[in-house]
Amino acid sequence: MSQTVITLERVTKTYGDVRALGEVTLSFPRGRFVAVMGPSGSGKSTLLNCAAGLDAPTSGSVVIGGVDLGGLSETRRTELRRRHVGFVFQSYNLLPALSVEDNITLPLRLAGMRPDHAWLHELVERVGLRDRLRHRPAELSGGQEQRAAIVRALAARPDVVFADEPTGALDRISAARVLDLLRELVDDLGQTVIMVTHDPVAAARAHQTLVMVDGKVVDVLRAPSADDLAARLAGLNGEPRITRIGDRP
Repeated sequence: MSQTVITLERVTKTYGDVRALGEVTLSFPRGRFVAVMGPSGSGKSTLLNCAAGLDAPTSGSVVIGGVDLGGLSETRRTELRRRHVGFVFQSYNLLPALSVEDNITLPLRLAGMRPDHAWLHELVERVGLRDRLRHRPAELSGGQEQRAAIVRALAARPDVVFADEPTGALDRISAARVLDLLRELVDDLGQTVIMVTHDPVAAARAHQTLVMVDGKVVDVLRAPSADDLAARLAGLNGEPRITRIGDRP
């Protein structure tokens, strides 16, 4: 069985009287590309924030890379995220005054880590940015900026990469290339990617898709098509049926 890189056990998150997550239990093995879908307000972003250590659950436990986040100070959680977690967002969050190369290596410098130049070279070659390292973000296309953000997320060899609507600001062709890249990183390099998306076409590139409703996981679809996902989302109802991710089909 593949090594588990992140585990949530009975995770609940409430904001005042609103329960955003209700006792969610999940485990994510290494080398999986998992999408998370559901209607607005279903708990997708809250799940990502708790799983990534950006927000502390009201109850339950989150373990990343063998470390239980419960009881860690904010400083320790930040250190853990820098070493074990990568992030890719809809907005690329590249610093405009820095070159692509400096943007990519900035998180490593903040964490006091030396860049692995061989690893970064492989990533840059894979994403096709070798000739753009000295450019600034304003000189790149949106797709190139997102690919630079993906390299930045992978620079520290994190246990897991969380992607929040990573193709939401891209045109169809650029989005397809970014999704292909994420899938290749999983299949070829054994990376674990957890992606929140509203787009069935994007989710169909994942090995598995979690479907959420009212703060709970109500289904896990393995290798679904975009049509399968659209139909499932259109007919959401009922009680949770599957709450653990299984093996890759």
